Amino acid sequence: MDLEMVMQELEALGKDRIKKTYISNGAHEPLFGVATGKMKPLAKNIKRNQPLAEQLYATGNYDAMYFAGIIADPMTMTEADFERWMDAAYFYMLSDYVVAVTLAENDIAQDVADKWIANGEELRMSAGWSCYCWLLGNRPDGEFSTSKISSMLDKVESTIHDSPDRTKSAMNNFIYTVGISYLPLHEKAVETAKVVGPVEVRRGKKKSSILLASENIQKDLDRGQLGFKRKNVRC
Repeated sequence: MDLEMVMQELEALGKDRIKKTYISNGAHEPLFGVATGKMKPLAKNIKRNQPLAEQLYATGNYDAMYFAGIIADPMTMTEADFERWMDAAYFYMLSDYVVAVTLAENDIAQDVADKWIANGEELRMSAGWSCYCWLLGNRPDGEFSTSKISSMLDKVESTIHDSPDRTKSAMNNFIYTVGISYLPLHEKAVETAKVVGPVEVRRGKKKSSILLASENIQKDLDRGQLGFKRKNVRC
């Protein structure tokens, strides 16, 4: 399938209700409003296709950009490619759920995520922390430096309440992910969550969200999810 055919397929799958939801979360035109689950049959038909993914991402259409992440071939992408994708990621559903997810399947993931966390720009920091969440929730514990993840928990504890809103959300999710998916620091993550306490995230005109990593960790512990790892990062 070529770009025009895929765009036609995506447009046909669009729903006004979903489009309004995406817009309320920060998306803007152009977009069709395609539920991510509806993209799976199309993705299965195309499989991985990096040239097509690049064309789709370059359209600026939110649904096309999201679908690009699904069919991308991450191991063919360079750091410059991920930086270019981040430059175009104008809200968190792209930075955290497209770019960060795609990066998490590349061997350079930690190096790039580290740079984004140190960048100071809200969405790059958010994507960096989110990438670690995808990594920790999928890869074996042995692939990570315990001292490094420990120092990252320290950084979250000392800076989360003064960070930009989307970065706060990703940091809070990092605490939770370490607490459930990275066994060497489970206890430290639980303690960090208690010290951090409630995290307020402003959502534009919507009511602020109050995030509580300790509560989410406990819920998953009660479900017997300690040590949980996803089989796949992307859908």
